[in-house]
Amino acid sequence: MPFLGAPLDKAPRAIIFDVGRVIIRVDLSRWSPTLGGPAGKSHLQILRELEADPHWPDWQEGRMNARDWHKHVCEKFNLPLDFDEFCAVWNSALDPNTILPDILFERLASKCRLALLSNTDPIHVAHFEATFPFVRHFPARIYSCRVGSSKPAPVIYHRALREVDVLPDEAMFIDDLRENAAAAAKLGMSGFHFTSAEDLLTEFARLGLWTT
Repeated sequence: MPFLGAPLDKAPRAIIFDVGRVIIRVDLSRWSPTLGGPAGKSHLQILRELEADPHWPDWQEGRMNARDWHKHVCEKFNLPLDFDEFCAVWNSALDPNTILPDILFERLASKCRLALLSNTDPIHVAHFEATFPFVRHFPARIYSCRVGSSKPAPVIYHRALREVDVLPDEAMFIDDLRENAAAAAKLGMSGFHFTSAEDLLTEFARLGLWTT
């Protein structure tokens, strides 16, 4: 079952979506030709090294600005990129073709309160807020780099609940990482572990929120 905790028996008052790999496709292999640097590192090597970097939490939680991150990564991987070039490469991992259709969010917004809740950074936020039309359907947008906390820490979920002004048992939270959906369920929300658009749309249809 994709639901962690009790499945919903009626439409929730609020639906809170993760962004990466739920709404936006992420293809980190696009980093490799440039961020791989002279050593020719794969995208998996790059990601492992970035996530192990002591500055990664600061970057994800807003304690490090974009220009400092650019300088740090270029020095780390020996990259001759100016700031704009670096941003273009960093954002290339975000596929312009979304996983879920824009019409879905338009319909949901007429029936529920919508929010985005994402572990992300200032460069990606600036890019997808300026580029992807779906963002306009989400009046509440909670990003780790603005809140100073990341999923699965409870504080960022509580912030999202305040933003949509609902109780935990009135909210559905959707994430591609099981641990993040489980953390939401532990707080009383209906956590949905996203594995495919088809499964989610089927669940929305069951709740009367979507028709094909």
